[in-house]
Amino acid sequence: VLDGYEAIRRLRADPLHQRLPVLAVTADATEDDRRMCLEAGATDFLTKPVDPRQLAGRIASLTRGA
Repeated sequence: VLDGYEAIRRLRADPLHQRLPVLAVTADATEDDRRMCLEAGATDFLTKPVDPRQLAGRIASLTRGA
């Protein structure tokens, strides 16, 4: 069993996935949670409940030029 932080770390440890955009989506909304996600290697961060328009915008931004 691994948490989201470890999943992101493992993705980033693999050279094939180091540049893969990772959007962390979590119910935990503290600044500490945000910091931990970004330090683990997440590209961006959203809190639940997610606004579909905001999610679509973030995905578009993360995949632009991909």
